[in-house]
Amino acid sequence: MYLAMREERVTCPHCWESIDLLIDPSESQIYTEDCAVCCRPILIRTEVDGESLSVDVAQEDLGF
Repeated sequence: MYLAMREERVTCPHCWESIDLLIDPSESQIYTEDCAVCCRPILIRTEVDGESLSVDVAQEDLGF
């Protein structure tokens, strides 16, 4: 089953700007993406539980 990507607004843990991320809601994941504002790496953790989706972000070098 194909699920459309979801846009989620998060706060960059480096520059504190709000940015939008496209999240794949089909499975839980941990990955790195650069901030669109400051270009520093953000560690992103998504948790999928049925229809519920949670997104956590952290500085990549600090981890969760």
